[in-house]
Amino acid sequence: MAFAPELRTHAQKVCTLYKKAMRQIESYYVARFVVRYHQVILRARFDKHKCEADPKEQRRLYWVGQQELFDTTHPVPIAKFASSAGIAGGPAHARVVTPPDWVLDYWHPLEKAHYPEYFCVRELRKCEYIEHWNKGTLM
Repeated sequence: MAFAPELRTHAQKVCTLYKKAMRQIESYYVARFVVRYHQVILRARFDKHKCEADPKEQRRLYWVGQQELFDTTHPVPIAKFASSAGIAGGPAHARVVTPPDWVLDYWHPLEKAHYPEYFCVRELRKCEYIEHWNKGTLM
């Protein structure tokens, strides 16, 4: 595996940390007004150090924040977004399954009669595919 330096600025890292902390607060509390209260307190904690000029102190504060976020991670975080695939997984992740093409081969002839042009062209394409397969020119 090749080494690649991280190309994000300190400000981007802090914004990501802030967003993760906000989402974590939503995992811990149910009532919207309690969530908002704790989010306001979190914002005040971030704003208290926003004018820090010393790069070493900035890094130290960032690492302290990362460690605090890790220490207080919710055991079962909420799946906020419906199609998210993360550890918890969203409720709609992989819900829509596209059926494979061979399923159409098992349709009843009365069902196929509703779409005559489609199945006519489909049969032609299948014959062409088989010919290319037998010739060995299929990619």
